[in-house]
Amino acid sequence: MQSLWTDLRFAMRELRKRPGFTLTAMLSLALGIGATSAVFSVIYAVLIDPYPYPGADRIMEMRLVDKTGKDRYAGPTGAQADQLRQAKSVEDVVLMDWWNLTTTDGDLPEDVQTNYISPNAPNHWGMRALMGRWLIPSDAPPGQSPQPVVVLTYQFWQRYYLGDPNVIGRTLQLVHKPYQIVGVMPPRFKWGGADMYLPLKVTQDPNIRYGASIKIRPGVNPERASAELQPIIEEWAKAAPTQYPEQFKVKLRSIVEVYARPLGPTLYLLLGAVASLLLIGCANVSILLLARGTERQHELAVRAAIGASRGRMIRQLLTESLGIATAGATLGVLLAWKGLALIAANLPEYSFPAESVIKMNVPVLLFSVGLAFITAVVFGLWPALQLSRPEVARLMHSSSRRVAGSVRARRSHGAMVAAQVALTLLMLTAAGAAGKGFLKLVKADLGYDPHYAMSVPIPIHENTHVEWKDRAEYFEQIRAKIAAMPQVVTAGISTNATPPDNGWRQNIEIMGRTDSEKPEVRVNFVDAEYFPLLKIPLAQGRLWDHAEVMRGALLAVINQTMAKQMWPNGDAIGHQIKIPVLKDQPPYQRDVAGSDGWMQIIGIAADVRDDGLRNPIKPQVYVPYTINMWMFTQILVRTRVPPLSILRDVRAQVAQVDPEQQVMRVRDLDGWIQRLEEYAQQRLVATLFGIFSVLALALAAVGLYSVVSYGVATRTNEFGIRMALGARAADVFRIVLSSTAVQVGSGLASGIVLSVAFDKLATKWVTESSRDPLLLAGVTALLIVAATAACLVPARRAASVDPMEALRAE
Repeated sequence: MQSLWTDLRFAMRELRKRPGFTLTAMLSLALGIGATSAVFSVIYAVLIDPYPYPGADRIMEMRLVDKTGKDRYAGPTGAQADQLRQAKSVEDVVLMDWWNLTTTDGDLPEDVQTNYISPNAPNHWGMRALMGRWLIPSDAPPGQSPQPVVVLTYQFWQRYYLGDPNVIGRTLQLVHKPYQIVGVMPPRFKWGGADMYLPLKVTQDPNIRYGASIKIRPGVNPERASAELQPIIEEWAKAAPTQYPEQFKVKLRSIVEVYARPLGPTLYLLLGAVASLLLIGCANVSILLLARGTERQHELAVRAAIGASRGRMIRQLLTESLGIATAGATLGVLLAWKGLALIAANLPEYSFPAESVIKMNVPVLLFSVGLAFITAVVFGLWPALQLSRPEVARLMHSSSRRVAGSVRARRSHGAMVAAQVALTLLMLTAAGAAGKGFLKLVKADLGYDPHYAMSVPIPIHENTHVEWKDRAEYFEQIRAKIAAMPQVVTAGISTNATPPDNGWRQNIEIMGRTDSEKPEVRVNFVDAEYFPLLKIPLAQGRLWDHAEVMRGALLAVINQTMAKQMWPNGDAIGHQIKIPVLKDQPPYQRDVAGSDGWMQIIGIAADVRDDGLRNPIKPQVYVPYTINMWMFTQILVRTRVPPLSILRDVRAQVAQVDPEQQVMRVRDLDGWIQRLEEYAQQRLVATLFGIFSVLALALAAVGLYSVVSYGVATRTNEFGIRMALGARAADVFRIVLSSTAVQVGSGLASGIVLSVAFDKLATKWVTESSRDPLLLAGVTALLIVAATAACLVPARRAASVDPMEALRAE
């Protein structure tokens, strides 16, 4: 114990004597451990364990893939769901609907997301309730109104009832209707992102379609199940051709594929970056330890000569190495926790399942820490392991500088430096491409002005404002009330037209064209204020006026892209189009009489982004919102002040129209863009790659500095002899830089090859090519500057060697 304490004190003294070496080694390990553990923890939560449901890979969504390769969600009616349940490959089908309700049993009403579920399969998700029970078939008997029962999510139970263990059996009021709480689900049950679940009344009405979750039988793959369902869906399409693409292929996609895997390429790309950072960090530590170890070989030989055993020296070096590894691992664990929170906070919204629990993955953390310990221990002990008794006399008579300057040591150091430079160049190139892609998104021409504008979503409660005229006037009352506020410039109605990813994809008919010519367009339901509010210019023709909107006039405005594609002669105005899918379906969808009739084109609006920030602009049709009204709309508001600062006043104005009217999640239009998955994903990649590449550059520069410094120290006598024989300081300076240039040059060449080879794969994820000559040239120049700066101080030290001092050391 006494000798161990002595070793610890000596190790601490040695590490304190070289603070630069100690801090560099610690940070090199910590950065690699922290970044790798954080990124893989996100990968584990999002891609490996996204859902808590047993057999999640068998829970499917049914998509219809049209002839262009685009897929669309296909929701069945109640009768169609019964047909699906008869398929041999299908184990169960659960129907769903979503609604926003308001709690009315407290002092302050709260908006809640509810998911109505057909309770015919309590084991569809294979999870038991934490308390009470799940919905059962008797909660919604066929042909009868559902029972007033509700199952809460764990999060709502904790928030609203503060985790009251006696909540089962209590009554919850939703829009003044009492519901009995019969169950609370486990923490990870978050199906549909709802706050609570109610039994769904399934009707046989052919106009009412539901969301559907299909669970296939064990051993049945999605392709086989899709093939079985194909003829069934084709029969549905014959009965209602406007509801389906002309040609389609049924494709069942698991919820894992739909909601978890899209983020996979981005996360794997980041994992590659942090794995490179970990390798660079470990290489850095190995360089530092090897260089320091070779410098200490003379010291170890002296110790061996005066009686120290090999085991005793190994224990001393092991103590020092473990000290570095422990400090680096401790700091790495702290960085991992902080880094995980940073990454999780910046993941694109709704880009991964709500059921995913992002937390530190302990096995990966232990692996990273173990790799750091192995690196520190192996390379820290290497000098003592190489020392054998026959070498002691030779080492005692040799200069420590000659010992440290062996050819083998130089080669190993040079190889590690070259590897560091190559990986760093690859990371810098990827970071540059990602940054370039993000800037391209930021500077994209939107075609409208999102600043000082916000979207106020307005859902209406079931069985309210059922009549077409009542619903149209109700939405207009809310818009007018908000527009009259002194902080508001103007307000307009946009049911589904908030750019830059908007519109209802539908096929239209054009008068005078053949039946086979039914182009797909984006249909938008708006009022006359929509265009001036978003500052969208009118290129030709006119807009409808307020009176035409309120009577649901069959008038249309199209965008320039549609006008050019379908009327290249410039005579679009006056032509007529039809949207055959429009149909009055009370109470959910209220259409003006004759909504599926011919609409006259009266204007052409300037192009606006409607399919994201990257994709080409699609043809768009704008029609008065009163032609087709769902139980939901959005009020767009342009303000004189930051939009969200007046949100409380906006809610108050809405409450004056209807005290029970809820307002869903409000966003300003700048935030609308920033929360787009493509924007947030590109920003995440650019930010993290930028951080990781800068860290890699710093680590590579430190590693190069260490190698050159120790190289200069080992060749001091050589430089002294050269200068004694007439060499100038500039010659020595050049020798040092030229010896380093070989290592850096080979690393740059390898890095460029890696970048070019990696380009095809990386372009899918960072959207810009890393083969860009300017980008490669800029990154290479940056690395050369960093390498030159790292070599400058050691080279100047070598050039200032006193020849007599160097020779005296011999």
